[in-house]
Amino acid sequence: MSELVIQLRDRLPAEVLATDPDVMLTYTRDRAEFCEAGLPAAVVLPRTVAQVQEAVRVAYELRVPVVTQGARTGLSGGANASDGCMVLSLVKMDRILEIDTVDRIAVVEAGVVNADLTRAVNKLGLHYPPDPSSWEECTIGGNIATGAGGLCCVKYGVTAEYVLGLDIVLADGRLMSTGRRTAKGVAGYDLTKLFVGSEGSLGIVVQATLGLRPLPPRQLVLAAEFGSTDAACDAVCRIMERGHTPALLELMDRVTITAINRVAAMELPKTTEALLLAASDGPDAAADLAAYGLLCTEAGAIAVTCADDAAESEMLLQARRLAHAGLTSMGSILVDDVAVPRSRLADLIAGVAAIADKNQLVVGVSAHAGDGNTHPVIVFDASDPDESRRAQDAFAAIMSLGLELGGTITGEHGVGVLKKEWLAREITDLGVEMQRKVKHAFDPHGILNPGKLF
Repeated sequence: MSELVIQLRDRLPAEVLATDPDVMLTYTRDRAEFCEAGLPAAVVLPRTVAQVQEAVRVAYELRVPVVTQGARTGLSGGANASDGCMVLSLVKMDRILEIDTVDRIAVVEAGVVNADLTRAVNKLGLHYPPDPSSWEECTIGGNIATGAGGLCCVKYGVTAEYVLGLDIVLADGRLMSTGRRTAKGVAGYDLTKLFVGSEGSLGIVVQATLGLRPLPPRQLVLAAEFGSTDAACDAVCRIMERGHTPALLELMDRVTITAINRVAAMELPKTTEALLLAASDGPDAAADLAAYGLLCTEAGAIAVTCADDAAESEMLLQARRLAHAGLTSMGSILVDDVAVPRSRLADLIAGVAAIADKNQLVVGVSAHAGDGNTHPVIVFDASDPDESRRAQDAFAAIMSLGLELGGTITGEHGVGVLKKEWLAREITDLGVEMQRKVKHAFDPHGILNPGKLF
């Protein structure tokens, strides 16, 4: 028995500690299938902040790596365990502690599921906008760790814009609070935002104060079919250029549409090269959709269909959320997460198609088109070494193309293990040097999620 396990057993309740190898095996990785992962020495599932602190103190004293996990729906390997580490799973810290309808904030533990928070605040006439595709499973702590986005970012922004304050357990077990509950606040460095997207490398987020908005009207959705992705991207640019603010603006290519039809009876159009979904939750959603539809037609849409009601709109959104599952059904996948300026979206998608042809692979593209964030998904046979190599080559080529077009290697999934070799290419060696210094200030012994980011 390791000293880590002995100490944890002495200092924590038995029910929060898992050391059975078969159980620990289920905590080794997130959904980035091909990122390296190891077997932890222990898994701690705390229910209180005090238990988190005590577990971290043990790891700090023994210099054992700590990997914090939520629902493990991530796609970059950021929550993957390393051999001999202590996994700290926060899924049982799932209480919504407070919803304040006057100040429009919610105070939640890190393990609260995104969809559960959304439904709870909706009942009080409020809304928590960030909605990753995995919103029925992913946790607020995980969303904060990765800087998650979602379908509504074009209008409402990403997770970082809603995090007002955090309670964080530091590497030595001390508890630090950052941020505020007030609508405004500029006292000192913004440490709250520093932790958003830090992937558990600076501290362990155990509680968050989140900003809320008034509940908007139910959105209506338009579906526009195009004969090319270029035309669909042109429609995106026209909608944004004219000053519209759609609640979402999502694009799916033919490969993705076919994949969705494989796993669900959605009856999406099978012959179109691109399908654009545009939504409005404004006071006159029907008029907004009519304006979007006209611009789609001007851009060359083959057909434009407006949903008649909220139920039909939700069906279209559910189809978009099934893109990942559909492509997964076709084989092993590598999921990219490249974001570019909207004006270069068509160039990126065309470039991805050329990369797919060059490497003789199937690549499906779905995109949060309104903010230029694309998810090219490379489908391949993992049992074929040559095809696996070509998949890796295509993945790298897509990231390189994104940077060439003035974009970023990740819009919302994070760096994790999957993209850490690319971080310096985006932010330069000097940028990495400064980020390492920030990490050292918070984690001088390097025990928090080592091997991630850089």
